[in-house]
Amino acid sequence: MLSEHKHYPVSALCKISGVSRSAYYKWRHREKSQNELENEKLLILIREAYEERDGILGYRQITIKLRREYNLKVNHKRIYRLMNIIGLKSVCRKNRYNYIKSTPEVIAENILNRDFKAEHICEKWLTDVTEFKYGDGQKAYLSAILDLGDRSIVSYVVGRSNNNALVFETFDLAVARYPDAKPIFHSDRGFQYTSKIFNAKLDKAGMTQSMSRVGCCIDNGPMEGFWGILKSEMYYLHKFEHKFEDYDSLKKAIEEYIDYYNTRRYQKRLKCMTPIEYRNYLSGIAA
Repeated sequence: MLSEHKHYPVSALCKISGVSRSAYYKWRHREKSQNELENEKLLILIREAYEERDGILGYRQITIKLRREYNLKVNHKRIYRLMNIIGLKSVCRKNRYNYIKSTPEVIAENILNRDFKAEHICEKWLTDVTEFKYGDGQKAYLSAILDLGDRSIVSYVVGRSNNNALVFETFDLAVARYPDAKPIFHSDRGFQYTSKIFNAKLDKAGMTQSMSRVGCCIDNGPMEGFWGILKSEMYYLHKFEHKFEDYDSLKKAIEEYIDYYNTRRYQKRLKCMTPIEYRNYLSGIAA
């Protein structure tokens, strides 16, 4: 307040701003509306939710979080407006795609054909490998399998090399966890997935192999989408803080994020549940 901190006369300030003295004092002594009081409380909860995950949550995620964890009936537009007022915005990075040329031993048709809807768990699985850099340009690789039924990460492996062992171990973990699963198994045409050995693994498990067309990353859209979420909410956020100086710190961060994604990150498409909550929900319906 200029009148208090700079000791300017109220009459002069009112004259400059074109406001009457009576209107000024009425504003000074007015009581806050119920809406203003609610907004003040919401701003505290919004900032806490935002800072809890280092700024990765956008207004949609925060809206769901406030509804789920505080039982508040809030509109996403209101949260968006309040976040804008205090300058909060989710970290967002564009995903980049890298391709490894190879001579495939086995090529499967695109059976999935961008039909990313699944009514049940273990109906459609997607998989891929993505790359991370740490330290002085060294690389780590993450292989993961995503279930379209609940968008959960069924299994994953972090390794120092992008090789067959990385992908095979990821697949073996998924089969061990869900031995009765017989999903459509979709991937790109990476050398691991087009090998005869991997094809034999799928046949043994009774799964149907499906592959993206050459250069069509959108054929594996939800998997690419998960990479984008993971990298924007975890990797890029801390990369520029020089957090990942070694392999172990990067591996630990990936493991912690996937646990968070599966068990604590709410998704609107999953009825505002986490993937694991939605998996249990679908299992209850099936029962």
